[in-house]
Amino acid sequence: SSFSPPLSISLILSDKVSFFRVAIRRMVSTELSPIEKAKRDAAYACAQKHVQPGCKLGVGSGSTVKYLVEYLEQAYKSGSLNDIICVPTSFMTKKWLVDSGLPVSDLDSTPVLDVCIDGADEVDVDLTCIKGGGGCLAREKIVQHASKKFLVIADHTKEAVSLGDRYQFLPIEVLPFASTPVTLEIPRLFGGSAGLRMAVKKAGPVITDNGSYIIDWVFPKQKNLDWKAIQATLADTPGIVDTGLFIDVVDEVFFAYADGSVKTISKGEKTKK
Repeated sequence: SSFSPPLSISLILSDKVSFFRVAIRRMVSTELSPIEKAKRDAAYACAQKHVQPGCKLGVGSGSTVKYLVEYLEQAYKSGSLNDIICVPTSFMTKKWLVDSGLPVSDLDSTPVLDVCIDGADEVDVDLTCIKGGGGCLAREKIVQHASKKFLVIADHTKEAVSLGDRYQFLPIEVLPFASTPVTLEIPRLFGGSAGLRMAVKKAGPVITDNGSYIIDWVFPKQKNLDWKAIQATLADTPGIVDTGLFIDVVDEVFFAYADGSVKTISKGEKTKK
């Protein structure tokens, strides 16, 4: 007959097996994917170059910025980044900063910033960006405008020749009262299609930190769209808070690759890798 261990031993063995399974899952989860590693490399390279002790720093939003906060925490706690002040662009970023023990301020107390570092959903050869996939575009643009220098960090999948090569919709923040007429007007003006961004873990639309809605405009697949004219028209439309277009404001972008290399593109400079 087969041996059956006493119940107490069975429970101990079961607990140990469960422990090792959890430990293995944790070990696997700490290994970054190539894309996540590239995000981290871009964030670290940018911060090492541009964030100095005493810096008043605008901190953007999104998954790549999480690695920027990771770097800032390590440098601040080691004493190599003394007296920095961080102004977040979203509730989530503020939580990351507070949880990391970093000094947090706002634009009322710190209205002029030395540098703002943020991610992007797509960046073209002119350094025009589409941002707002995370719904924080208006505050991101406000903090960018308050900064003397604006830097973008991204993995290589965000690099494009023209906007729309990889990411074919433009987020637009709109007041709830105007959401329906604006959603109808955008395709009439520019083609494509538009719709409210709906929430995943709640019923109804996504609500921004400003209490607004997000309209995602799927723009036409053509290479000759005049983004400056589109931005001007949308910004002048009643009810629109702002768009995810960032035009002529990027000073330098950091693209990181799976092989560990980081390419920088600056205003008026050739690509460096």
